[in-house]
Amino acid sequence: MKEIVNPKPEEWDAILKRPTQTVDAIEASVSQIFTEVQANGDLAVKKYTQKFDAVSLDDFEVTQAELDAAKTVVPQSLKDAMDVAFSNIARFHKAQKTTRVSVDTMEGVSCWQEKRPIQKVGLYIPGGTAPLFSTILMLAIPAKIAGCQEIILCSPPDKMGNLNPAILYAAKLCGITKIFKIGGIQAIAAMTFGTDSVPQVYKLFGPGNQYVTVAKQLATKYGVAIDMPAGPSELLVVADDTANAAFVASDLLSQAEHGVDSQVILVSTSRELIAEVAKEVERQLEALPRKAIAAQAIANSKSIFVEDDATALQLINAYGPEHYIVCVSNEDFYIQNTMNAGSVFIGNYTPESAGDYASGTNHTLPTNGYAKQYSGVNLDSFMKSMTFQKITKEGIRNLGKTVEVMAEAEGLFAHKNAVSLRLEQLKNDDNAS
Repeated sequence: MKEIVNPKPEEWDAILKRPTQTVDAIEASVSQIFTEVQANGDLAVKKYTQKFDAVSLDDFEVTQAELDAAKTVVPQSLKDAMDVAFSNIARFHKAQKTTRVSVDTMEGVSCWQEKRPIQKVGLYIPGGTAPLFSTILMLAIPAKIAGCQEIILCSPPDKMGNLNPAILYAAKLCGITKIFKIGGIQAIAAMTFGTDSVPQVYKLFGPGNQYVTVAKQLATKYGVAIDMPAGPSELLVVADDTANAAFVASDLLSQAEHGVDSQVILVSTSRELIAEVAKEVERQLEALPRKAIAAQAIANSKSIFVEDDATALQLINAYGPEHYIVCVSNEDFYIQNTMNAGSVFIGNYTPESAGDYASGTNHTLPTNGYAKQYSGVNLDSFMKSMTFQKITKEGIRNLGKTVEVMAEAEGLFAHKNAVSLRLEQLKNDDNAS
């Protein structure tokens, strides 16, 4: 990790730049695949599955036999772990349910808000160098709690045309039965347009590499919503002399091993801690099976020394980390004043990996600075808020003149007339009685 000492605020943007390609560099390739999938459906999906995943599939959908087989392959210890994670994630997301909000804004005017599930959602589960079955729990559990009617899942196949058994087991545990062996851009395009095999959805969820992120953003041009622009993983740790250097290093490496384009940042008011963490990173890196991947990510990462907590906090809010670990004596100051972060982990004994798997919070989070304006996935991500209103005769009498005046001021006389006709009818009724 490159150590930077007391950078000036005008240097922060350059220092904190993510190691990602620009959208312009990727969008042409994504657009071409989208165009082909829209025109040719499954044929285009098959073509790009062969090109990118090196396997030719005639049928993309996972069979019941494959789901049943996965159950016999997954170790009982992993099944037990998934059960614990399932319970915690479900408990936390069920607690996010809200009741109907109802208000009489004036006499005779009732307004209320209710939530309805998004009917059709598509979940993208990365495969690649790591089968992220945990993401299924993070997405499918709240989708089920919300009451989504159709939930489909796409994940890239291996070179034998199979999905990892843990992915299949997690999907079945969550009650998902429509599972497709399709990855990358072609999966996002298939769920955007629909094909003979893959249903079209209303909203797309799930993380992915830079190509998947751009594909999701392109899907919005075709009327499909997305959870957020969720690209390569990232972590920022703020730590002082009260932090455990070995713990900090392990957290940095836990994110670095996601992929070569991941980024980890250490911000500290202690140069001694930075030096200790650097030694620990080198020591722990040697024992990692994914050393080559983590080492490349670490090369893109930085340790930043600043003089005081106020400067550290200002830098953190400018960065807007996806994952954010706070290991400092003055933790309340950071927690209360952090404005931009996807998910926050507090104290020496709160590893980011707990949130990745089983504590209960969701791990599908905004990256690349989008924590400044996006929330992580939660129960409301799978729902829409709908407003309702009912106005009585007394209510339109009370409100009518206000609407008439405002509509006339905007020059929208049909709007005014919709009220005036009703008021006139009520006046006639009153005179008749």
